[in-house]
Amino acid sequence: MEHEEAAARDDAEAPLMYRVERPVYDEAFLRSQLLHRRQRSAPSLRQRLAQQLRCSSEKAKAAALSVLPILTWLPSYPVKDYLFQDVVSGLSTGVVQLPQGLAYAMLAAVPPVYGLYSSFYPVLLYTFFGTSRHISIGTFAVISLMIGGVVVREAPDAMFYVQAANGTNASAVLDVEARDARRVQLAVVLTTLVGIIQFVLGLLRFGFVSIYLTEPLVRGFTTAAAVHVCVSQLKYLLGVKTQRFSGPLAAVYSVQAVFSDITSTNVATLILGLVCIVFLYGVKDLNERFKKKLPVPIPGEIIVVIVSTGVSYGLRLSDLYRVDVVGKIPTGLLPPALPDFSLLPNLVTDSFAIAIVGFSMGISLAKIFALKHGYSVDGNQELIALGLCNFISSFFQTFAITCSMSRSLVQESTGGKTQIAGLLASLVVLLVVVAIGFVFQPLPQTALAAIIMVNLLGMFKQTRDIPALWRTSRVELAIWLVAFTASVLLGLDYGLLVAVTFAILTVIYRTQSPKTAVLGQLPGSGLYCDVDEYEEAAECAGIKIFHSNSSIYFANSDLYVNSLKEKTGVNPAHLQAARKARKKLKESKQKGNHSLSSPLKLRVEDKERGVTHEVLAYNHTEEQRNGQLADRHSESDSEEAVFLEPLCSVRCIVLDWTPVCFVDSVGAKAVKSVIKEYAAVDVEVFIAGCSRPLLSELDTLQFFTGVVTPDTVFPTVHDAVLHCQHRTSRPSDAPTNQTT
Repeated sequence: MEHEEAAARDDAEAPLMYRVERPVYDEAFLRSQLLHRRQRSAPSLRQRLAQQLRCSSEKAKAAALSVLPILTWLPSYPVKDYLFQDVVSGLSTGVVQLPQGLAYAMLAAVPPVYGLYSSFYPVLLYTFFGTSRHISIGTFAVISLMIGGVVVREAPDAMFYVQAANGTNASAVLDVEARDARRVQLAVVLTTLVGIIQFVLGLLRFGFVSIYLTEPLVRGFTTAAAVHVCVSQLKYLLGVKTQRFSGPLAAVYSVQAVFSDITSTNVATLILGLVCIVFLYGVKDLNERFKKKLPVPIPGEIIVVIVSTGVSYGLRLSDLYRVDVVGKIPTGLLPPALPDFSLLPNLVTDSFAIAIVGFSMGISLAKIFALKHGYSVDGNQELIALGLCNFISSFFQTFAITCSMSRSLVQESTGGKTQIAGLLASLVVLLVVVAIGFVFQPLPQTALAAIIMVNLLGMFKQTRDIPALWRTSRVELAIWLVAFTASVLLGLDYGLLVAVTFAILTVIYRTQSPKTAVLGQLPGSGLYCDVDEYEEAAECAGIKIFHSNSSIYFANSDLYVNSLKEKTGVNPAHLQAARKARKKLKESKQKGNHSLSSPLKLRVEDKERGVTHEVLAYNHTEEQRNGQLADRHSESDSEEAVFLEPLCSVRCIVLDWTPVCFVDSVGAKAVKSVIKEYAAVDVEVFIAGCSRPLLSELDTLQFFTGVVTPDTVFPTVHDAVLHCQHRTSRPSDAPTNQTT
């Protein structure tokens, strides 16, 4: 028994062995003997259309479930297990959503009540159309700021100054009501267009567009947005009256305007704002430190709203100390109305930027929570959901929304299980809008500025990415810095365009500057590694294995060919020159040319050995010594023996195409041309590691014609090496049949 246990233990500890004995395969053999394509009859266009248009109960049910994901989980909703947690989470999220709605309306440059509308309608709709159970849809600082930049650009204060009754220029006053009405119209039309774009992209299955907004890009962009938001709130924190800027260098102009008028700071406003900031920061710190012990986070924001509203009302801060307050908040909901579509032409570009950024923020956070809690989200359905939320809500006077990171964390950390939590949060906002909105009319704007600034702390912490990216990826660090710098200086719209363009250029740069290597075999195995990095890797005699970790296309085909010649040390042009020099030397000997006044030099470089050989062919001149003619050489009738080193010790080159995903026509022509160059100097080139899709592309490009044939392509590098070794071991005049 003990012997059997010991044997079993030895078997368990013994390494798994990989034993394969087969012929050396090349592509010609694979195509003719091993692989046979399936015979498939492609359906006609009519058949495909009939298949798509065919209706059945199962298809109708699947369509309904995809459009309304709520139908997939609501019928089986576990009331006893989930309802209490969803109620607690919904109330907690709603308490946070209320002050943020008021605050972010300031960023969007519209009256605060429209932030409440935007915190109700879209959240209600997302319950029916969304697939994420934990994200909190509603107003968000970055999107609100982008909207504010657009509406301020299209409806600046300068458009709404009217002459006072006395008619003098100095008495021109700002018509705030007309300005706000125009800005609301612009924000609503912009939201309608954003919704249409997101909905259409979702129908076209364009959920993949978010992949172009890489994480470093998004984090650099949102950090820059935090800078813009913070700068835009300085005037509210200080109580300074300055205009709002938009476009390139808007942040610089805003800071300059605030500091140029800083002497007019309202002390009461500043003190109240600083007190709110300190309190909110302390509450956030407590929530973070004791998040495992607290049943629900301390609602610091709603406390600030209630207390500051009470203080403002009791001390009459607006009347006595000129502290700016929220002002009139209408009670009740507005009836639906059509947006003013005549404003659309100037908003198309901005709407695309807002649509993509909003979706990117939403889907990235949704995927994080889905991975954490073990369910899946559909990117295309999320696009459709956001599009419907924005489009339908815009008829009720809302501005564009997405998910909020801070509220989503509150909803998730307080135990939210499904979209019911978001539904209850929207009902909390509805209660305020319908019944008690007027209570918040004395709310100081500096308190809302404090709420916004403290909520930016998480975004500013993203600057910690810089040292981490410096250690891990300099290219991603460059993307982060470009996204941040461009967005701060040029504005969020142009900054995003510059950042995406730069990110795409980095992909081109990486493919244009791939890592190349000459591979060597690990002893006793079929594995091949970089000889410059691993001591055990040894080059095979007479064979160079070239590896480049990128595809081959028009942008890097010349670089690939040049790297091949440089890395292997085998340059066909140099070998041709050496061959011509050798031929010239041979012809000069055969003609018995004795009139050369200087020796003929032949320079042959052997880069593999790192030496250079020079062969001198001296003239057969005769000298007269002591009255006799004597040949310089000991034997006058013998031909001169000229010993030349081999022009090149490399007989075969193997191109490792394992990392190659695609080859375009330009890349195929470049590779085929260099193979012909090597063939002219008796160096054979073989290709190894091609995937089947890549081989299909090469067939389409008619790559396998002339000097390049399928029997020069091998499924693995080891197959190619064994084939090369077999060829070099045969006599030079042996036929070149397939090795098996």
